[in-house]
Amino acid sequence: MNNEEGSPLAKRVVYAAVWTVALLVLSSCSWFGSSKPAIQPRKEVRAVPPKDCGLPFCEVDLSKSLWALSKPVIFVYKNERRLLVVDNKTLVRDYPVALGPQPKGDKCLRGDGRTPEGDFIVCVKNPSSKYHKGLGLNYPSPRHAKEAFQLGAISAGEYSKIILANDRKTLPPDSTCLGGDIFIHGGGPVGDWTLGCVALRNSDIDELYEAIPVGTPVRIMP
Repeated sequence: MNNEEGSPLAKRVVYAAVWTVALLVLSSCSWFGSSKPAIQPRKEVRAVPPKDCGLPFCEVDLSKSLWALSKPVIFVYKNERRLLVVDNKTLVRDYPVALGPQPKGDKCLRGDGRTPEGDFIVCVKNPSSKYHKGLGLNYPSPRHAKEAFQLGAISAGEYSKIILANDRKTLPPDSTCLGGDIFIHGGGPVGDWTLGCVALRNSDIDELYEAIPVGTPVRIMP
């Protein structure tokens, strides 16, 4: 698992945390300790994160209850082997994960050992997964299906079934050469052992499973 303190994602998490601490400190402290009447108090200046900090989040609150989430989004950083839960630009959870045995690159074929990349949604929840519990993703996505159809890898009928499933926000068929049945599930984050899924500790998927509703956006990045 790649979780070094100096990794790009770790640095960005620290950066956002520093801004958050600065905001809390400066909002509660006076700029001047002097009480001389001749000195006019200066207006309080608040340190706030930049409007566009280049991250999916600009603040960090890992103690926030997942039951208090209003607009959760899941981000998976494959190179970092991390799954982040972000709510209204605030990072609320950071979990280690395992991927498929060929983690580099987007998934394009059944059995290629790759975890897919792109934008997905949680389209189904499985409380009795082989790997504890699971949140199913809508892979193959319309983008994957369109590319495969244009290359002649899947038929028009197969393409239509995948698109229909995505329109209905249900789990797409896994019977084509693109594969499928991609889940965020338990089983542990040690080594890259899945068939293309994203694996968490069982305790982490317990927490995530209860709090994340069907329809939650999921973005998987290289």
